[in-house]
Amino acid sequence: MRLLVAPEARLEFEAARRYYAQQSPGLGEAFHAQVRGALQRIRNWPLAGPVERGGIRRATLGRFPYKVLYAIEADHIYVIAIAHQHRHPEYWVRRPHYRVQEVD
Repeated sequence: MRLLVAPEARLEFEAARRYYAQQSPGLGEAFHAQVRGALQRIRNWPLAGPVERGGIRRATLGRFPYKVLYAIEADHIYVIAIAHQHRHPEYWVRRPHYRVQEVD
């Protein structure tokens, strides 16, 4: 199934990756690897993520306090946010679901 990512989610990912890269050598790459692993799990087993709110599901990262929030659509999976688990927990609820970018 295709995996589409909201531009806002892509920006969140980049900001977090830069932050971790500044904290310690290799930490940004570790964050990147964890996100890619979560996206692969979502693509392979989309129904495995527990429901966060309504039809929105989540996949958490093991090492970092982030979650990937996504919706399963008829012909694709839509990543809404890559959100910190403790900061403004539901800021993403009102995000539009129409501007997307496909992930490899």
